[in-house]
Amino acid sequence: MSSLFPNYGRWPIQIVKGEGNYLWDAAGNKYLDLVAGIAVTSLGNVPPKVKAKVQEQLDTLWHCSNLFEIPVQEKLADKLVSLTCGSRAFFCNSGAEANEAAIKLARRYMQKIKGENRYEVITFTQSFHGRTLATLTATGQDKVKDGFAPLPEGFVTVPYNDLEALTAAITDKTCAIMLEMIQGEGGVHPADPEFAEGIKQLCDQHDLLLIVDEVQTGIGRTGKWFAHQHYGLEPDIITMAKGLGSGFPIGAIVGKEKLADAFSAGSHGTTFGGNPLASAAGLATLETIEEDHYLDRVTEIGAFFAEELQKLAAKHPEVVNVRGKGLMMGVELAMEAAPVVNAMREQYHILLLMAGPNVVRLLPPFTITKEEIAHAVTVLDDVLTAVKANV
Repeated sequence: MSSLFPNYGRWPIQIVKGEGNYLWDAAGNKYLDLVAGIAVTSLGNVPPKVKAKVQEQLDTLWHCSNLFEIPVQEKLADKLVSLTCGSRAFFCNSGAEANEAAIKLARRYMQKIKGENRYEVITFTQSFHGRTLATLTATGQDKVKDGFAPLPEGFVTVPYNDLEALTAAITDKTCAIMLEMIQGEGGVHPADPEFAEGIKQLCDQHDLLLIVDEVQTGIGRTGKWFAHQHYGLEPDIITMAKGLGSGFPIGAIVGKEKLADAFSAGSHGTTFGGNPLASAAGLATLETIEEDHYLDRVTEIGAFFAEELQKLAAKHPEVVNVRGKGLMMGVELAMEAAPVVNAMREQYHILLLMAGPNVVRLLPPFTITKEEIAHAVTVLDDVLTAVKANV
């Protein structure tokens, strides 16, 4: 019996090695990785340039308190600010912590800087923002809230891509709107351009803060540094984590200058956030994406991926929809996705994810090749045919 809590629905394989686009289990089986640690190892497993920078940092300093100035953390902050519309950064350890920090920052800005008792954050159905009490309350999925009552107040959830419902939900207590531009865990649902534009106008009209959760979509996953850049938005707060450290635990928020005084000394903090080791991994990841032109590659490979999946959809009536952006794709099925994902893993050693009961989610590393994508889609074609015959 395992000494671990049984809170994960684990696959019955032990991963012991990773290199590039592949993983190996304890039995020596090799798997094509279209999961990337759930959009984390975007540069492939153990990317050489990041590895070299981390090894260099390991020889000098692993950790020191945020009571001290940390040069590599400052460099990472400068880099993130240069890639966004923000001017200040805060580092933590995960996406949930980044979203928690964003919620706290929004409330504190309204109450301490503007002097207004506004604390409600509007979020959307099928969203996913984390597992802390505040972020699971913000999440628009009841399944993550089961058994955790009473939940903290201050969150209102409305249907995604429904501007009328959003408009009706705004009150004099609303301080921010929080959304994912492409809902990951919720089924790979992109925001409609008209919806995004409407949100921008509502924030301007009601003096609301816009928080964009880029935990899964950020750091190049959609072909731009951040998904909101496809929509021409300039959020007040951007949250990120997964792809930032190539597997090292790091999260961050980037905010506009007007918010700086809301996070005054002692107002928020973390022991491990942005320590030298995590910051070195984050900086190396960003530099590698930029130096090796991975955004262009994600755009090109992503277009090829979408085209191959659309061809698959044309052959299979049970494929309801193909959606996503860059290397974040979802294939919605008119049946349960679990048998498909399981067959791909068990019979063909190709790792895929689910996003809800009937969506196959594909999050390959940016290093994936067209040949590997073509192979994966060919196998998916065979698996869909076989699974359909057994339904």
